[in-house]
Amino acid sequence: MKKLFAIAFVFILAFVYAGFHFASSRTRIFRVGTECDLTNSWEEEQPTDTNVPLANKEGFYVEGYDIQIAKIVAKSIGAKLEVKKLPYQELIPALNRREIDAIFSGMLDTSARKKVIAFSDVYDIQDSEYGIVVHKNGKYVDAKTLKDFIGATFIAQKDTNFDRAIAQIRGAIHLPSVTQIKEVFDKLQNNEADATVLDLDSAHTYERVYPNFTTIKFSAGEGFKFDYTGICAGVRRNDTKLIKEINDALSGLSKHDRQKIMDKSIAREWENL
Repeated sequence: MKKLFAIAFVFILAFVYAGFHFASSRTRIFRVGTECDLTNSWEEEQPTDTNVPLANKEGFYVEGYDIQIAKIVAKSIGAKLEVKKLPYQELIPALNRREIDAIFSGMLDTSARKKVIAFSDVYDIQDSEYGIVVHKNGKYVDAKTLKDFIGATFIAQKDTNFDRAIAQIRGAIHLPSVTQIKEVFDKLQNNEADATVLDLDSAHTYERVYPNFTTIKFSAGEGFKFDYTGICAGVRRNDTKLIKEINDALSGLSKHDRQKIMDKSIAREWENL
């Protein structure tokens, strides 16, 4: 009798283990694509408490604001986050080929992109959240509109919407863009440029690093004009369930929470420069 009980107990343990193994093998994977070359996401060579391994580049990791938001979404939907580094122009094709589930790469929901993919709610840089960073004691500190920057020299980070936005400032002198945001502020510090364009969240943080600068915020209708709402997660157009899940996760993120995440992300970025 004892022998039969022991055999039955072994079978029960085996069944429980098999069930557990089967369940764990079906853990949901949330596959995200990002560029890894800008302020919102960058590559690192050492693991930290906050970065994520790159799934398609062994031994390297990805960090940044986009990644922290993707982590919040993954946790909310009960999934393991997997991040792939992709060239920016390959992100949408990879999404539509189902190689990734979503794009978290500082992507703006422009009208052209909306014809190809869908977007979540905004998680960074709304169209109304652009300002101009100037010297506190400079000649442009009292500017109220873009027209007040005629003759000002501008510099911005390469391949960003900040750099492209300068074209809207008629009469401004657009200097060649630079690779890193630190180079932008070096030029400003050395009086090689008068101003730069930034989103208000980032500008708020950089003002702490450079207290001799301030940000010009514009009233409605006096600032930049864009054909998008802001930075969002890109999702396949028919993936309505995932869009809702992402939006549900983002709905729990207050403006204060967003600013804290941005502050910490920028602080970590500067540690790596």
